[in-house]
Amino acid sequence: MIVSRNWLRDYIPFDAAPAEVGERLTLAGLYSEWIEEVGDDVAMDLEVTSNRADWLGHLGIAREISVLYGSDFSMPSPEIAELTEQTDTVTSVTNECEDLCPQYVARVIRNVKVGPSPQWLIDRLQTVFRKKRKDGTFEVYKPVNNIVDITNYVLMECGQPLHAFDFDKLSGKQIVVRRGRPGEKLVAIDHQTYPVTSEMCVIADAERPVAIGGVMGGAETEITEATTNVLVEVANFSPLSVRATARSLKLHSPSSYRFERGINVRQMDWASRRCCELILKLAGGELYEEPVVAGTVPEWNPPSIELRFARVRKILGIDIPREECCRILTALGLPMMGKATDEKATFRPPSWRRDLTREIDLIEEVARVAGYDKIPENRPIPVVSRLRSAEEKTRDRACEFLNAAGFDEALTFSFTTDELAETFHRPGDPERLRIDKNAGHFGNSVRTTLIPSLIAARATNERKGNLDADLFEIARVFLGAAPEKPETQPIRIGLVSGRDLLGLKGVLTRLAQRLAPGAKVETRAIEHPQFVPGRGAELLLNGASWGLLGEIHRDAPALKPLKLREALTVAEVDFLQLVQSAQWVIEAQPLPEHHAIQRDFNFLLDDAVTWEQLEAAIRPVAGPLLERISFVEQYRGKHIPAGKKSYVLSLSLRSPDRTLQTEDVEPIAAAVIDACGKQLGATLR
Repeated sequence: MIVSRNWLRDYIPFDAAPAEVGERLTLAGLYSEWIEEVGDDVAMDLEVTSNRADWLGHLGIAREISVLYGSDFSMPSPEIAELTEQTDTVTSVTNECEDLCPQYVARVIRNVKVGPSPQWLIDRLQTVFRKKRKDGTFEVYKPVNNIVDITNYVLMECGQPLHAFDFDKLSGKQIVVRRGRPGEKLVAIDHQTYPVTSEMCVIADAERPVAIGGVMGGAETEITEATTNVLVEVANFSPLSVRATARSLKLHSPSSYRFERGINVRQMDWASRRCCELILKLAGGELYEEPVVAGTVPEWNPPSIELRFARVRKILGIDIPREECCRILTALGLPMMGKATDEKATFRPPSWRRDLTREIDLIEEVARVAGYDKIPENRPIPVVSRLRSAEEKTRDRACEFLNAAGFDEALTFSFTTDELAETFHRPGDPERLRIDKNAGHFGNSVRTTLIPSLIAARATNERKGNLDADLFEIARVFLGAAPEKPETQPIRIGLVSGRDLLGLKGVLTRLAQRLAPGAKVETRAIEHPQFVPGRGAELLLNGASWGLLGEIHRDAPALKPLKLREALTVAEVDFLQLVQSAQWVIEAQPLPEHHAIQRDFNFLLDDAVTWEQLEAAIRPVAGPLLERISFVEQYRGKHIPAGKKSYVLSLSLRSPDRTLQTEDVEPIAAAVIDACGKQLGATLR
């Protein structure tokens, strides 16, 4: 936001040097980026935070300076002479989409004389509409005509966007606020043609769109030297609608910038009257009485906020007298509700300060005006410790373990492309959530899994020469648009790695056991369109479904553009199950005193027999001495009949009170061979 020193002096008397004003504003949270002399004026570029839309006009900056310097602030009071004829006798406004445009105000001025603007108006606009080029020079505002320049002047004065139409070029002499229709296009005042959609708010006449609501007007109804009658628009467009439209069309303007941040809806009538006042002074004409209003300007009745003066001292570490606290807040436009006591006072935020909702917000206002530099650096501030939640502790331990296992944490966007999202979308999964074409190049699908985003991150690392980037992310996925239902937005742990299937399963098993000693992680074979056949599995944690694990099929159509160079294994598991199974007080267990005995088996099985079936057949007959069943290898090929496979497994047997002998182990081995033969048709090789 670039402001003019001479312009600011219209509202407050001050003689401070621009550098000093810039420093004071910077200390108050309004950073001064650069100061430049422009003729007999001074331009100052101020960095406005997104929550302070009131600073996007000279009135808001002037109010701030008046509080900092304790000077009087005066706001112009527009004086307009109106005809006895009503505006609604010559035009009408129909609002068909109040969700996109809650309020629309139209005034009509007849018999204006369009011509060049006076020099003082041009000078001010050229001071504030300045864009710094890379070479240090400035691109300045090019005057259009007195009507258009006045709308830009009022915009920069109060932050309310306006637009002026050539009234005689409006078909039917009417305004219709509606959604765009299929096939409609608009030639904007930049003389580019833009398509409009049903998600966009357009300002139309009886036949066609004449402006894109909140973004830009149309060339067919723009003000020219031949214009004699003008319709002045002041409206409140939905911030989300304007942002979506501007991003979709790649069409951003000073108006869209302000609508995206929210305007002061209680200032709309003032801005309309101010614009008409200047038009009558500089272009002549006659103003019809009473504007036509479509929609309702909402009442401003926010909850009052109580400020405890002792709390100011406790938070800031300095004593600011209660009289000064009250002076600062009332000067900022917050009326005091009732009388202040020695302990507290109550204030109501003004309509241009929707960011003030809590006591701490008022304390921040007091602090920045009184001066952050007055807060001592060595003053101890009382801190109350709190217990970390189970979710926080689980996340910390999981990150610590995965980092130690060689994984780097990734942070990816919540959106992904339709192609990648479809890659891991299976029949029966919740319907994917999408937004319209305003999410940029990241994609328009809200992710239902972390895997596509992590695969894309892995591919980016490969392109940069980092060929072994093992990545993980702990983040939320979106299975529905109901944030009040936690199950629709679960937190997952996603991993991508160049390790093989067993290696990644081992990492997840150790992760679960790091948080819960004794946790049991099992796999159940599944088929997935993006996994190499026979290389996918469902993960189970303590018998409950936990997630999936598999080797990626790099030739999948959606993955081909990523040009993955190496084999890739992925996994995704539920974070909440880890939280629920975590044990924070772990009892030490004595080390085994006696040796374990290993027995290996090489079974020839039908190809359809799974590891889970084999394990289920062995455990019941192995008895209490069984400590662990380990998969060693699987083989198909030479010397193995068609439709068959070889599984090599190892049994670990141990007794807690003695060393096992051969006569203890042989009956167990025989029982295992017999059970596998009878239940699964297995034979020893």
